[in-house]
Amino acid sequence: MDSAGGESTVADDELLEIAEQAARRAGELLAERFRDGREPALHSKTSPTDLVSEADLSAEREIRTLLARRRPEDGFLGEESGEGSVGASGLRWVVDPLDGTINFLFGIPQWCVSVAVQDAHQTRAGVVYDPLRDELFCATADGAARLNGDPIQGSERVELASAMVATGFAYEAEVRVAQAEIFARLIGVVRDVRRFGSAALDLCWTAASRYDAYFERSVRPWDVAAGALVCRRAGLQVTELAARPPLPLGILAAPERLTDQLVPLVGG
Repeated sequence: MDSAGGESTVADDELLEIAEQAARRAGELLAERFRDGREPALHSKTSPTDLVSEADLSAEREIRTLLARRRPEDGFLGEESGEGSVGASGLRWVVDPLDGTINFLFGIPQWCVSVAVQDAHQTRAGVVYDPLRDELFCATADGAARLNGDPIQGSERVELASAMVATGFAYEAEVRVAQAEIFARLIGVVRDVRRFGSAALDLCWTAASRYDAYFERSVRPWDVAAGALVCRRAGLQVTELAARPPLPLGILAAPERLTDQLVPLVGG
């Protein structure tokens, strides 16, 4: 039970269990809709290429319903509902109900559900669930990063020339042009670059050493809250990339030795 003064005393493991339940429920709903066929887009958000579907909205409603029952005094920040305040408990859930919406709409099986919970100081627990592969990545602030219950560890690579790097691109054309210039600098000095379209999964795949490093601009809190925690608890360094117009804020997750080499290249 939380204290009256707004400081949460609930255990991180309990928060993680709730996050997992929420992510699995939303993931099951989304997987059923995905297998039924192409989902129509409802409208665009920041640009004509930034789309929202009924699946996004339905998944967020599913998560909010569960949280309202299990944690009614907590705040909520979701991609579809926008900014939210910290609740009376001192906790806030940060949720992307469908990370990789464009992939989902085009029938590309690379999307997930991301659920994290934060207090005023840190992310306490985070879950990223890929229902099509039945892969659940999770971590708590003081626990190991895990994939389906088994501990995972980030890459320990030190040579940039042999590094597999993941990235993503913004929706705005002006930002994409600037990102293309970064890509051109990078592609000749690393093993290869991958762009699959889900920031939360990119972070977790980096935490599991499927990639050596990941960076992306124009990410929002709900995109990275859970995945960044998983990366940190997997032993990786998570760095904020400062805004340099037209490039917005970004994130880089990598081993320390690769971070030192990548930051100058990707414009940190």
